[in-house]
Amino acid sequence: MEHEIHFTSSNCRLEGRLHTGQPQAVVITHPHSLYGGNMHNPVVAAIAHGFQRQGYTTLRFNFRGVEGSQGRYDEGIGEQEDVRQAVAYLEQHGFGPVELSGYSFGTWVNAHCATGHFADIRMTMVSPPTAFMDFRGVRHLPGLALALTGSRDDIAPPEMLQRMIPLWNPEAELEVLPGADHFFSQHLEALGTALESALVRIGAALSD
Repeated sequence: MEHEIHFTSSNCRLEGRLHTGQPQAVVITHPHSLYGGNMHNPVVAAIAHGFQRQGYTTLRFNFRGVEGSQGRYDEGIGEQEDVRQAVAYLEQHGFGPVELSGYSFGTWVNAHCATGHFADIRMTMVSPPTAFMDFRGVRHLPGLALALTGSRDDIAPPEMLQRMIPLWNPEAELEVLPGADHFFSQHLEALGTALESALVRIGAALSD
């Protein structure tokens, strides 16, 4: 069961949905704010439910300027602060370690957060929009464990990710869902299943 929470980022009051599970937690970010992206997006919900079924505490939230979150779109810069404050919220409430996951634009924001003390934060990406947004500032993501996209995704093309992921982290997995496009139309259940299976594999590998 999720319940509504609020936290502050750059004097903006942001709204989120928190599901409380184990101490291990994940912040989940949504697609582009200017194109209707929000925390209720079906792909974001599928990601959250996949993590929840694996026992995680999950926090999905609306970036500044989206729905009931205060502020305005900030070219992805202020949104990075939103992510940092979401992580801080979980840590302040006793959850951790905290991971990052997201969909489309949300993965771009997360990737740019993964610097400094966030460098080793474990991260999963769903459809990082490499054909739509500039990822040249993302050079190394040692915490990246998984990128998942669809075989028909022209915004996160598998062939482009095959070139980029080894630069970000050669140990990260790339999983391609046959027939899925960027919106995972008719493939949301397959997305959740693939994510859960990957989380089990990643967890087993870390415990070896």
